[in-house]
Amino acid sequence: MRKNWLLLLLATLLFSVQNDVTAQQQQKEKYRTRGNDPVTKLPYYKKLRWADDLYKAGSYFNAIDYYQQLKQEQERNPYLTYQLADCYWMTRDYVPSSHYYHEAFLLAPKLYPEATFKEAIMLKMQGQYEVAIAQFNKFIADNPKTYKKLKLRAKREIEGCTMAMNSIKDPQSVNVLNAGPNVNSAYTELSPYPLGDTALLFATMRQNVEVQVDKRKKEDYMSRMMVSHKQDNVPMADSFQWSIHFSDGQFNDPRFHVGNGVFSPGGDRFYFSKCAEEDSMKVICKIYVSKFEGSQWSTPELLGEGINDDGSNTQPCVAKVGKKEILFFSSNRKLQSRGGYDIWYSVIDPRNGTYRRPQNAGKQINTEMDEITPYYDSRVNKLYFSSNGWVTMGGFDIYSADGGPSRYTNITNMGYPINTCADELYFVKDPSGKPDAYLVSNRIGSIALKNPTCCDDIWRIQYEPKLSVMGKVVDCDSKQPMTDIVVKMIDDKGNLKTYNTTDGNFAFNMTRGNTYVVTGDKQGYSTTRATVNTSDVKRSDPDDTAYVTICLSKIVNRFRVSNVYYDYDKANLRPESIASLDSLINFMKDNPSLSVEVYAYADAKGTKKYNDKLSEARAKSVREYVISNGIEESRLIAKGYGATDFVKPNTTPEGKDNPINRQMNRRTEFKVVTDVPTRRIIFDSRKPGSVDEQQKNLLQDENGNPDDQQPDSESEVGKPGSRVNK
Repeated sequence: MRKNWLLLLLATLLFSVQNDVTAQQQQKEKYRTRGNDPVTKLPYYKKLRWADDLYKAGSYFNAIDYYQQLKQEQERNPYLTYQLADCYWMTRDYVPSSHYYHEAFLLAPKLYPEATFKEAIMLKMQGQYEVAIAQFNKFIADNPKTYKKLKLRAKREIEGCTMAMNSIKDPQSVNVLNAGPNVNSAYTELSPYPLGDTALLFATMRQNVEVQVDKRKKEDYMSRMMVSHKQDNVPMADSFQWSIHFSDGQFNDPRFHVGNGVFSPGGDRFYFSKCAEEDSMKVICKIYVSKFEGSQWSTPELLGEGINDDGSNTQPCVAKVGKKEILFFSSNRKLQSRGGYDIWYSVIDPRNGTYRRPQNAGKQINTEMDEITPYYDSRVNKLYFSSNGWVTMGGFDIYSADGGPSRYTNITNMGYPINTCADELYFVKDPSGKPDAYLVSNRIGSIALKNPTCCDDIWRIQYEPKLSVMGKVVDCDSKQPMTDIVVKMIDDKGNLKTYNTTDGNFAFNMTRGNTYVVTGDKQGYSTTRATVNTSDVKRSDPDDTAYVTICLSKIVNRFRVSNVYYDYDKANLRPESIASLDSLINFMKDNPSLSVEVYAYADAKGTKKYNDKLSEARAKSVREYVISNGIEESRLIAKGYGATDFVKPNTTPEGKDNPINRQMNRRTEFKVVTDVPTRRIIFDSRKPGSVDEQQKNLLQDENGNPDDQQPDSESEVGKPGSRVNK
C-alpha cells in the first residue's frame, strides 16, 4: 500500500493521500455534502463495500469517514480496526494509525500478527523510539519461526531508533526552517532547486483548500513548477516572495504533473519530469529535456537511449563527476534492479549529446527498498539521496556518499535535525557561498491539509558554524589524566550530553546562543566545572573549538564554605553568605550523587537550649536557600550544634569579649554523608543496556553492596577552579 503513496510522491504530489479518487468515485463524491450523504443511510454491508471501494481506489481520507461510521456499529470488529490503521498510515497520520494497529492486534492477534510490527513503525514515525523498540522486540519474540524477512527489517528499525536517540542528543550544527507560506501550501511542495542565491524553483499544486478531482479540469489539481524570489534585507533567515509560475520554456503542462526541474552544469539544458495518471492509481513519470537555442528554449523532448524505456523514471540530476557529465535519476525498472526504486546514472556523450545505457548505481547505494531524489555536489564529490532501506530515523532519511558515479564510500546518515522521525527528501545545496541547503519533509511544523504530518513542505537548511569544546580530565592533586570518566555537558536549558572517556580526553559539539557547564563523573570523586559561552557567536563566524580542563578530587568528609555567617541572635543569611552559598549550589549540581548534612553553630552567649534552637534555625535557613535553587530536598539534612566545637576562642586571653571570633563561631559547615551511584552515572555508552536498564543495575548493586562513602579526613572541596573552599 505504501507503494501507491510513493508513486504519487515521485510524481511531485501526494494526491492519493489527500483526495485522489477515480472517475467512479467522482460520481459518489457529489453526494457527500454535509447533511446530504445517502451513503450514511445504507445498510452495514453495503456501506462496508462502499468503504472498501474507496480504500482500493486510494481515497483513504474518504474511506476513513465510512470505516469510522461502521466501527460505531461494530466497535470490536478487528477488520474495521485494521483497515482504519492502514488508512491512517497511508494518510501519514501516525498517532491514530499506531492506536488502531495496537487495537487490531489485541482483538485478533492470530489474524493480524504483523500489526505489532506496523504499530512499531508508526511509533517510530512519531519519534517514540523507546516504545517502538519495545514493540519491534515484541514482534520478533512473538514470531520465532515466521516472518523472517520482516524480523530482519525490525532489527534494522531498532538500529534506526537507537541511532535517532543518539543523534538527537548530539545534533548537527544547522537550523532547519520552514520556507514559509509564500512557498508552501496545504498540499505538497517538492523538488526545490535554487536559482543562484536569489530565487527558488519548485513544484507545487499551490492549493490551500481541499481539491475535488475532475478529469475535465486537470489544471485545477495538476502540479506545476513555480518560482519564488528571495526578499532583500533579511540577514538571519531567508524569506521568500509570493511564488509565480515558472514561465521559461514550455515546461508546465496542464495535462501532466510537472516537477523535478534542474539545469545542466552549463545551463544550456533543462531537465524535468512529466507524470501521467493512468488507470488503477498508476502514475508513470518520464524525463524530458529542453535545450536553449538562440534566444529561447526548445520544445521539450522525451529522453530516449533507454532512460525512459520502462517503469517510472523521475528526479533527474545532471552534474560533473570528474571530467564526465552524468545524468542521475530514480527508477523502479525491474532489470538489474536492487529492489523498489533505485538510483541510476547515464554518462552523457559530450561529442553528440547522447546518453549511454543507464547503469545501476550499485549495492553500495541501493537497497531492496527505495532510494530516491538523487543530488550530486561536484564541489565535494558527494552524492546525496533519500532512502527507507538504510538505517533511518523515521521513514525516508537523507544520506550522503563519497565517490561516484558507480563506486561509493563513507555512506553517512545526515543526522538530526536534517533527518527526523518523519520523511526527508530532495536534499539540495546552494550553488555558491556558505553551503546552505533545502530539503522536503512532512515533519511537524509543515503547513498541513488534514493532519500535522500529511503533507510535504520545503524547508531551508542554514548551516551553523561548527562549535566544539575539547578537553581533558585530570586529578586535582597530581595533575595526571584520569581514566574511565563520564564527562557531562549541560546547557542553560537543561539539555544534557555525556561522553565516556577511557583516557581523560573528551569532546562535545555546541551550538550558538548557549552557556555550557562541563563536569566529570566518577564514583568516589567530586568534580570542578568548566564554563563555555557561545552567546556572542554569529552565524557568519568561522568554526571554533574551545579547550578546557576539569579536575576530580577524592570525596572529602567535612568542609566549610567561606563567609556563611549570621548576625548576632539571628538565623537570617547575610548578603555575603548568599554569594558563598551559590558555590555550594554549583558544587551539588555538578556532583548530583552526593548528599550532605548542614551543620550550623552559635557562639557562647545564651543558654544551651537557646543556642541549640538558634543553630538549628540557621541550618534550616541554609537548607531552604539551597533547595530553592534547584537542589533536591532529599540531598540535604539540617542539624544545629549550638555553642560547641568552636573554631576560635570567644574571648581574648584577658577575658574580654572578642566579637570577630564570635562571628567566626556563628558559622555553617557541611559534611558529605552519602555517594549514591544511581544518582551519579547518567549513561555509559560502553556498557550494555538502555539508560533505564543501566540505572536498574546500579540500583541493584547499591542495594546489594552499599557504597555510601564517608571519608574520615577533613580537606578542601573543589581545589583549583572551584569557589567551594575550606
